[in-house]
Amino acid sequence: MAEISDGDHDAVELIVCDASASELVPDEISGDGAVLASEEITPLLKPKINIFSVSHSRRKPREQGTKIPDIETFPVTQFVLWIWGGSRYSGLLCVAISSTIYFVMEVLSDFFSAQSIPLFETAFARCTITLILSYLWLRGNGQPIFGPAHARKFLFSRALTGCLSLLSFIYCIRRLPLSQAIVLSFTTPIMASIVARIILHEKLKIVDVGGLACSFFGVLFIFRQILTTQGALLRVGETNYIAIMGRNHVLTVLVALFSSITGGISYCLVKAGAKASDQPLATVFSFGILATPATGMCAFAFEEFVLPNFYTFFLMLILGLLSFSAEVFFARGLQLEKTSKAANVLYMEVALSQLWGIGSWRITPSFGGLVGCLLILISVCCTIYIGPEKEME
Repeated sequence: MAEISDGDHDAVELIVCDASASELVPDEISGDGAVLASEEITPLLKPKINIFSVSHSRRKPREQGTKIPDIETFPVTQFVLWIWGGSRYSGLLCVAISSTIYFVMEVLSDFFSAQSIPLFETAFARCTITLILSYLWLRGNGQPIFGPAHARKFLFSRALTGCLSLLSFIYCIRRLPLSQAIVLSFTTPIMASIVARIILHEKLKIVDVGGLACSFFGVLFIFRQILTTQGALLRVGETNYIAIMGRNHVLTVLVALFSSITGGISYCLVKAGAKASDQPLATVFSFGILATPATGMCAFAFEEFVLPNFYTFFLMLILGLLSFSAEVFFARGLQLEKTSKAANVLYMEVALSQLWGIGSWRITPSFGGLVGCLLILISVCCTIYIGPEKEME
């Protein structure tokens, strides 16, 4: 301890010295008072700074320790975020989740019997829910509703082609047997891969072509027995009836091919619009803003409006929420992944539906159905597991 006097003011200073500093003579201190004071005060200030920095660093791990359990209590949230953009497989996984959601919608529709609602009215309800939810999502995140100016041409074209594909597909379901309409609708991934090669200049490798061919042959194996049975029943009818149905059948098949082509173009525009706007929800909203009034006008023009009861309305609401989620994940998958690979994963819905029907004894097991499911699952698994690796190389 040293006492320093400066005029009328006295100051007491506590100095911690090492062994060499303890040999200092008091006369030396008084001789160079100002210099020694500055030299001794400077080291005394450093421990104060270090003390505050250490206390701050100790407090930070406590905060992290309190936050980590909150994050760990929501593994579903972590899993969704990882799928959304935390892996190089995110694009394919998003499409796989979208196909799974569509499969769950089919199971709910079959399991919970509800009031019969016309097709256009059902499409109108789902498009309305999609429009509202996508609008709220974009508003909540502060995103432009109609997307950036340079992306609006893609978004408008996506909305137009998607709406045409939806309306023509509903027309085919009303005119064709359901199995034929499903088989024709699953030519859309093939059309999308071809259009992506032309418009987006994506490379269509032999592996991609083989995967799409394998999956589509799986669909044909699954529905082969139903298609041949329907063909035999058609040949049993009268000649005039077959002639009339033949002309209408060709027209309906052409409409179904038009639906597949416009659907394939829509897939490519979803990819282009999502990349240009950097927001997959923009493509979902653009589709809803055009498809909602279109399906509403068709529902009131071509069908009798059916007022749903509470149970049916609740089921339509749940299916609408699931449809919105499926569209969001599918748009995100197209944004991240190559079109041909993402489109191939869509066939997973057919295999899951067939396996569910066999497991629930709704469908009689057949060799063709099992082979078809096996072909689709092998193709999809190879696309998910091998696809990104090949793409990175």
